[in-house]
Amino acid sequence: MPKSNLPTYAIVELLIRLEKHNPAIGGYKNHTEFDTGVIVKTSGGSIEFPKELVEQQFHNPEQITEKDLQKAALLFRN
Repeated sequence: MPKSNLPTYAIVELLIRLEKHNPAIGGYKNHTEFDTGVIVKTSGGSIEFPKELVEQQFHNPEQITEKDLQKAALLFRN
């Protein structure tokens, strides 16, 4: 999926939700997509998500549980 098909604002929204679980994540700087995931550079470091999580944030954000967010926050690297 080319970068233009993954909505940047869904990534930003996901980062905002993740900050509650790890404030060190920081704000969005840019992202790079791969076949199955996306690496997001933030003001605090980087985090890699499965594309499905970003797509879920875009289409059905209410279906992402707090447990899912806690698990995703653990993927952050400073």
